[in-house]
Amino acid sequence: MPHVDHGTETPNQRDKQRQIVEAARRVLARDGLAGCTARAVADASPLTKSAMHYYFTDIDEVVDQAMAAHLEAFLQALRETAEREKDQVRRLWRVVDAYLATFAGQPHAARLWFEYWIALSRRNASDPIRADLASVGSLFQSLLADAGHPRPAETADLLVSWLLGAVVRQD
Repeated sequence: MPHVDHGTETPNQRDKQRQIVEAARRVLARDGLAGCTARAVADASPLTKSAMHYYFTDIDEVVDQAMAAHLEAFLQALRETAEREKDQVRRLWRVVDAYLATFAGQPHAARLWFEYWIALSRRNASDPIRADLASVGSLFQSLLADAGHPRPAETADLLVSWLLGAVVRQD
């Protein structure tokens, strides 16, 4: 079966791809990376396994898009937290607290991210890892700059590293 060219999809094809990615997001959240198989995603979506293979090259492509959607949802939640606070310094700390609370409340989410990054490393695909870290870092860089920090880029990198370590150490 031919694979859909992502540059020329119809709205119907994009909708089917979105349904598959959303199903993969649910499977990843529920079963982790190891449980996110083509069969499990097909079972969680209104589409068949063969339809999934029609719209995506392989399960890795589906997982990559699902994880990107998870990250965007996480960043959007952090942005919404920031928007609720007027004071720039308190805004930064509320977002730090929200970041940590997300993983404290969902320890499986941290394992999922680390498993995903390990899987990417095994595939020699480190660009998505760098992009993920850059997306999170960009948010914190902006918050630090708004709070008047003298070195927001450097500090954002350190803050993201600290946050990752803090998440690993959470019980």
